Amino acid sequence: MTTHSSKKKSGLSGRFVVKMEEAGIDDVALVGGKNASLGEMLHELGSKGIRVPSGFIVTAEAYKVFIKDAGLDRLIRATARGFKKGNLKDLAQRGKKIRSAMLRASLPEELERQIAHAYSLMQEKYGKNIDVAVRSSATAEDLPDASFAGQQETFLGIRGVSNVKKAVLATFASLYNDRAINYRAEKGYARAEIALSVAIQRMVRTDLGASGVMFTIDTETGFPDVVLINGSYGLGEMVVQGKVIPDEFLVAKKMLDLKTKPIIG
Repeated sequence: MTTHSSKKKSGLSGRFVVKMEEAGIDDVALVGGKNASLGEMLHELGSKGIRVPSGFIVTAEAYKVFIKDAGLDRLIRATARGFKKGNLKDLAQRGKKIRSAMLRASLPEELERQIAHAYSLMQEKYGKNIDVAVRSSATAEDLPDASFAGQQETFLGIRGVSNVKKAVLATFASLYNDRAINYRAEKGYARAEIALSVAIQRMVRTDLGASGVMFTIDTETGFPDVVLINGSYGLGEMVVQGKVIPDEFLVAKKMLDLKTKPIIG
C-alpha cells in the first residue's frame, strides 16, 4: 500500500513553490525538516481540531536553481576554500562576502512569479496584505547527526508580496551567516551540499493570547510520558531566543483523556 506522504513525494520533485499541506515527512530532502513537519501536522492534525497556521513553501530546488543561475555556486566554493575551523574573524569576512553577493542577486523570474501567485492565494483566504512569518528550513544530504534548527534567520510580520520576496532572498542568504557556517564547520560538514527551503506561514495574533514551544518528551531526562510547554505572552521568538523567562507546564500524556487535570508541574 502506498502511503499518503510517499504519493506526495514524487509530486514535489522539481517544483519551486508548493502548498504547505502538500509536504510530508518523506519530503525532507525537498522542503527541509521544519517544513516537512509543518505539512505533516496540517494534514494529520487538522481533522482532530488542532489548528496549524498554513501557507506555502519555497523548495530547496528553488534555492539550488537560484544559486546556479546567479553564478553563486562558484563564488561560494571559492570563498569557502581554505577556511580553517576556529578562525572566527576569517569566518566573518568570508560569510559577509557570500551573503552580500546573494543579497545583490535576483531571484529567478519564475520563482518570483510563483511566490506572487501563492501569496495572492493567501490574501484571498485571509485578507489583503496578510502578515506572514518567513522561516528557514535547512536540508542536507546524509547528515543524520546534525540539526540545523535555529541556525538560519526567521522574519516575522512580513506584509506585501514585494517584502515577502525580499525576505525569501534574505533567508537564503542566512544559510551563510556566521553561526550557521561555524556550526557546519564544528560538525565537520563545512563542504557538504546544503540547501535551504523557506516557509511562508500565516502569522498568529499573539496579542490575543500566548505563544511558545512545546516538546513531546521531557527534554532533560528524555522521559516520554510527558509534554513540556514553555509559553509567554507575545511572540514565540522571544522564548526561543531566551529573551524572556517563560511559564513552564509539565503535562501528563496518560491523563489527557481523563477528567483529572493533566498539568502536573
